[in-house]
Amino acid sequence: MIDQIKILPDNIANQIAAGEVIQRPASVIKELVENAVDAKSENITVNVKDAGKTLIQIIDNGSGMSETDARIAFERHSTSKISTTEDLFNIHTKGFRGEALASIASIAQVELKTKRESDEMGTQIEISGSEFVEQKDVVCKTGSTFSVKNLFFNVPARRRFLKADATELRHIIKEFIRITISHTEVAFSLHHNNTPVYNLPKGNLKQRLIDLFGNNISKQLVKISTETSIVKIYGFIGKPELAKKKTGEQFFFVNNRFMKSAYFNKAISLAYSNLLPKDAKPSYFIFFEISPKLIDINIHPTKTEINFEDGNSIFQILLTSVKSVLSKHNVVPSIDFDNEGFVEVKNTKNDINIPQQPEIDIDLDYNPFNESKENKTYNYHEKISSYKEQSNDLENWDKAFEIIRNKQTDFIPETENLEANNSNILGVKSKYIVTTVKSGIMFIDQKLAHERILYDDFYLKIQTTFENSQQTLFPIKINFSAEELIIFDKIYVELLSIGFKFIKIDNNNFEITGIPTFLEVSKSSEIIENFIEQTKHYKFDIQAEIKEKIVISLAKSAAISHSRQLNNMEMRGLIDKLFASQSPNYTADGRLIVSIMKFDEIENRF
Repeated sequence: MIDQIKILPDNIANQIAAGEVIQRPASVIKELVENAVDAKSENITVNVKDAGKTLIQIIDNGSGMSETDARIAFERHSTSKISTTEDLFNIHTKGFRGEALASIASIAQVELKTKRESDEMGTQIEISGSEFVEQKDVVCKTGSTFSVKNLFFNVPARRRFLKADATELRHIIKEFIRITISHTEVAFSLHHNNTPVYNLPKGNLKQRLIDLFGNNISKQLVKISTETSIVKIYGFIGKPELAKKKTGEQFFFVNNRFMKSAYFNKAISLAYSNLLPKDAKPSYFIFFEISPKLIDINIHPTKTEINFEDGNSIFQILLTSVKSVLSKHNVVPSIDFDNEGFVEVKNTKNDINIPQQPEIDIDLDYNPFNESKENKTYNYHEKISSYKEQSNDLENWDKAFEIIRNKQTDFIPETENLEANNSNILGVKSKYIVTTVKSGIMFIDQKLAHERILYDDFYLKIQTTFENSQQTLFPIKINFSAEELIIFDKIYVELLSIGFKFIKIDNNNFEITGIPTFLEVSKSSEIIENFIEQTKHYKFDIQAEIKEKIVISLAKSAAISHSRQLNNMEMRGLIDKLFASQSPNYTADGRLIVSIMKFDEIENRF
């Protein structure tokens, strides 16, 4: 019988390892920049072209390598960081497994130029898809320059899975930020397609955060510092009053290594629990210093998941430290988070922010849901009757609506089936509107209903308004991080098309000089910030989708909150306006607005 088991060739083994270590261009940058930090570099430059798909170049002024070391470095499991099993539990460097260079060289064309300070000549090595091409002496500066070209050129299936340049660049920036925050003693720069993205001089942690995230962040940072026999914790946390309903800048570092920890994040959340609403996330930049013997970082190829020997104690220390700092600085929220992102839609009638009754003579006894000849507006009864002939079991408006919606016919639910009036419209928990219909009890989510109404209104105005911009009396300043600036550039034209106007002050700072006519000025910057944050999580790269996404975001930002208590007249106005929509059951992004509990179901409960 023929033997079945064989040893994989090195190039295949390296490609398998690359599948774990090198997932995208950002992974290459992480590994090579960490190596440059380990080499005691004081200046590190990162150059990328086409979001790293064409070229990734890392230039450092570190210790460099000898001719022999440079060649061996590309062999799998070659490392200068560990020699014994005990070394795995005393790690002080970024890399140690010896997998990165071999993995990178297996799926790209790599050129290395390196020289030690004591050497007169440097070494140049070229490797393509794990195949050694050339090694020769070369004149170069002390340090190392890695050039990684045509990533995944020999693994087309992997290359096809790469996203659009804007998306890949955002991942690069995230990795770059993680490393630069934890090494303020090193000067870093990042360029994309020969355009500067970051230029970070050496400095302290606070200055590094300002350089990365803009001057605005300096106002929201509170210093934290705690030292115990188990762990030292230091860094900055963000003030609650400046938190937003979006993912904050949240960073944990252990011995200057970035880590992810849902467990320790829970400690932060508990510390802020009485200061923030559930959907608001604070920013934090927290460093742990702990004996390497008390942690295990060798549990995942990316080394971002770390086991702690006494994680429970550290959790309590972290929770107590953050709470103490917040209390000591008397940090309390000074804004109403329930109203954050709320945008007042212009209304000359009054200052409430939901659709109003039409300006007509109002009969206070008028009931839009009572069956009457006067109530059979737009001949909807005739429309329903024509479809009822196709289905003998249609007994309520929602079934009729589904049939008519499938026919793409303008439709408002059959008004004679609605029995609501001032006495039986009820607001519940300032979140739901409850009323009766012929078949049961109808529940309406007031925020989602308002989103549907505003989406229809905004989208119509965008399509039909010729002059859709109003000039702001005073320019409104807005600041973007490098990651946000990439998204802003992508949606800039669409923002202009709906009425926003901007003036660029410098690389990261802009002024809003015009806004859409249907929005109020006060929240314009928050709307853009919220939309950019939401866009980070959108999985689309098609420009045609952006306008609809913007309108959805505007509607979400402008809609009344779930905690807004409506009076009876406001609830009736919201219902009337909702069922004037062609799609009252769902928001533009598919969330359910209306739900009916049938009387049969209620009776069965008893």
